[in-house]
Amino acid sequence: MEKAVETLREVFGFDGFRPGQEEIVRAALDGEDVLAIMPTGGGKSLCYQLPALLRDGVTVVISPLIALMRGQVAQMRELGIAARALNSANDDAENAMAMQEAEAGELDLLYLSPERLARHGTIAMLRRVGVTAIAVDEAHCVSQWGHDFRPEYRLIGTVREQLDGVQILAFTATADAMTREDIEERLFPEAPRVFLRGFDRPNISLAMTPRVQGKRQLLDFLATHRGSSGIVYCQSRRKVEETADFLKGEGVVALAYHAGFDPEERNRVQDRFLREDGVVVVATVAFGMGIDKPDVRFVFHMDLPKNIEGYYQEIGRAGRDGLPAVAHGLYGMGEVRQYRQWIDESAASDEQKAIERAKLNTLVGFCEAVTCRRVTLLAYFGEDAAPCGNCDLCRGEVETEDGTVSAQKALSAMVRTRERFGMEHLIAVLRGERTDKIDQHGHAELPTFGVGADTSKAAWRSIFRQLEASGLARIEIEEYFSRWTVTEAGWRVLKGETPVTLRKQPRNTRADREARAARAPLDDSGADEAVLVALKTLRRELAKERNVPAYVIFPDRTLIELATVLPRDMEGLRRVHGIGGKKAENFGKAFLSEIRSIVGRAA
Repeated sequence: MEKAVETLREVFGFDGFRPGQEEIVRAALDGEDVLAIMPTGGGKSLCYQLPALLRDGVTVVISPLIALMRGQVAQMRELGIAARALNSANDDAENAMAMQEAEAGELDLLYLSPERLARHGTIAMLRRVGVTAIAVDEAHCVSQWGHDFRPEYRLIGTVREQLDGVQILAFTATADAMTREDIEERLFPEAPRVFLRGFDRPNISLAMTPRVQGKRQLLDFLATHRGSSGIVYCQSRRKVEETADFLKGEGVVALAYHAGFDPEERNRVQDRFLREDGVVVVATVAFGMGIDKPDVRFVFHMDLPKNIEGYYQEIGRAGRDGLPAVAHGLYGMGEVRQYRQWIDESAASDEQKAIERAKLNTLVGFCEAVTCRRVTLLAYFGEDAAPCGNCDLCRGEVETEDGTVSAQKALSAMVRTRERFGMEHLIAVLRGERTDKIDQHGHAELPTFGVGADTSKAAWRSIFRQLEASGLARIEIEEYFSRWTVTEAGWRVLKGETPVTLRKQPRNTRADREARAARAPLDDSGADEAVLVALKTLRRELAKERNVPAYVIFPDRTLIELATVLPRDMEGLRRVHGIGGKKAENFGKAFLSEIRSIVGRAA
């Protein structure tokens, strides 16, 4: 491994491996098949890029999106690594060059989409170029149990056989036990070395808030993250466009992105997000998987994802550089009911429907949790964790109270109405509202009629969500309506055998918003702000000249360290994280000159 460590420093500019990388690189160099589950930002790419530099032949990388390939190839070439991509976004000359260099034995890495893999003649070409290994990025796409199944990924196992059992290195950040088993079965004839590096992303601060005034809540959040790059996820195309227009009207640099736009517009938005600082993209989940931008500082969900894996995958697009980032989400019962209806009406098997319902229930439980969110999230992936101190619950931003009496009132309303009605009707019963439906069924005569009149509708909705999340009540979906029923655990609460803790309904007054803003994390990196601004400007200019994203020149982490240690010579610059030999040669003088200029003026 001595050569690997030397290459790590000289080419990539890293002083050492991140946790878990060294063992995976060692297994890859020993010729073993590998399945590695590592958190986003944990350095998966290096685990196949570094071995590719240390042995003969070419490593073929199967990547799901063209944008992801473009970003990684640009990074590799700036590091002096021989990498090319074959894809439909290239012009004929670029693809011809990639083929020519591959067949001449001049490439270390060749990136392909799974669709390109299926094209006639691809296997024959791969046989000619001497493939040493196939690296499968986003390997969860091979599994029908994964949240982002891609049928084309099923071809990879067949291609392996046609290439005489070439080594496979598979990587993903998101795979529960069932998905991992499916990946192993689809890609490997025999059990691979499995590396499970955990799912924790401690640099991401987690928070969930019931939706009260969605756009106002988003705007308040963005006010504490001005100048940062981030993603705002919405469930529908219409909401994407409405939200982006709203933010533009409020002076935010916001771009809309969804699959309904033509490819040229999607590429324009994607490129601008990659190349500029401080851009906010409002998007459906069509945006993100192909984005390898390390300095995304926040992900904000205007609507809930459909399951816990989708949520984890999407928040993982923040803070890939390891610096502090934020994942904040809004939620309501409306989208939960909609998701349940979609599951029930889908053509999936009963087994698949049951799995999807369980995953949705886990996500609702995560939203309505009253203890550490990170503990709840990691428990889904089978990991134990201590309270993180870095979520809204641990920071005391969510108030809780003894909710036993309120829970008993709500559960009693379900029982008294024979468990045949939906939430809005039950709330009307609790609040003592005389509606046509209540008069029709005689529910104004019930003992529970009006017992919750002192509690708002919004607060009752939150209580009902929490009862379901806690497993005390369950929603049964009928053909034309939903009804609430009491579970066995709920009956114990009704009988007074079990107490209940509930979260208070959040307020959204100006004073509350100012208090939340005051709690926003401050930059404590120690970087010289004037130097950092100047280095970002220089980086942007160099990136524009070379027609690459800004982070390909240097990521934020490198600029922050440069603006903190203020190196005066090339030797000092080479000690900074992320500056290897090729980058020092290409950019070192320009960045040193900028640092000397700013520091000199300040002196």
